[in-house]
Amino acid sequence: MPNTRIREDELIERIRRRIPSRPGGALRLGIGDDAAILRPSQGAEWVLSCDQFLEGVHFLTAVHPPEVVGYKALARATSDLAAMGARPRLFLLSLVLPAVRAGIWLEKMTSGMARAARRFSLTLAGGDTARSVSRRASVALNLTVLGEIATGHAVSRAGARAGDAIFASGRLGSAELGLQLVLRGIHRERRWRSLLVPHYCPELAIELGRWLAGSRLASAMMDLSDGLSTDLSRLCRASRVGARIDEKEIPAVSVPGELRARGLSSRALALHGGEDYGLLFTVSKRHVPSIPRVFGGQRVTCIGEIVPGRSVKLVAADGGTSPLMPQGWDHFRRSG
Repeated sequence: MPNTRIREDELIERIRRRIPSRPGGALRLGIGDDAAILRPSQGAEWVLSCDQFLEGVHFLTAVHPPEVVGYKALARATSDLAAMGARPRLFLLSLVLPAVRAGIWLEKMTSGMARAARRFSLTLAGGDTARSVSRRASVALNLTVLGEIATGHAVSRAGARAGDAIFASGRLGSAELGLQLVLRGIHRERRWRSLLVPHYCPELAIELGRWLAGSRLASAMMDLSDGLSTDLSRLCRASRVGARIDEKEIPAVSVPGELRARGLSSRALALHGGEDYGLLFTVSKRHVPSIPRVFGGQRVTCIGEIVPGRSVKLVAADGGTSPLMPQGWDHFRRSG
């Protein structure tokens, strides 16, 4: 039975025991005090981001295992550090939890988060906890992540210029394919289990981001979190440019024939599916030969070119062009 009378101090101690939180390196004082104390490295800048992970919006407790919830919550937030080329260092966890989730569910969730922390070399620096007592009591996680990068090396979305090549890492649409299996209730079929991995436990392009930033090859960069069509439009808007994408060059997920018959399109998943957490980046033409086709086991593909103007176009296999409208994830458009 869940422990509905657990004290907050006990809950914090259980989290501390499971997730790496020992002082050292950038962390002078961590979890258990009123605030964390950090020690920045000389010649470095901090890169800071936060991310929400909400029950009913980003995960379903009836479907997603708690280990997956913990892993993915931290992975999502850490992907923002990869997008800037930063080295992950520390994170804060704020947790809103109904009493019914304070037992075994919490133990498994923190185990998954601890696995992600080890995978991405992150240390827990502190956070906050609260009990959810509303009629629809649900879980809410807020992750604040901190990374480090050499002064002046961080890559933003705003540096793309006309003539730059556009690259994407990973295989686009893989995470959305897994999500669609979950939403259609066929994810428990053994034959589809391998297709769930990108949705449950996404791989991040941290080392690729650090290499691109350290070598100053990327002119603009961001993570692919909300779908290519949406994220590319954001990069172009920030850089005040347009883009042409070659549809046949997009590294799209392969969809088995039976799933295609159920309406799952490789093209739609690759263009509009979110949560792949690869990198979308631009490189000047003179540096294109320096970009490898594979980095750290992840595919790196040139998919188009930055052009003057503000429109984003998709070039089909027959040479015809059409506007690529942002149709990826948008919290407020979907909820509306």
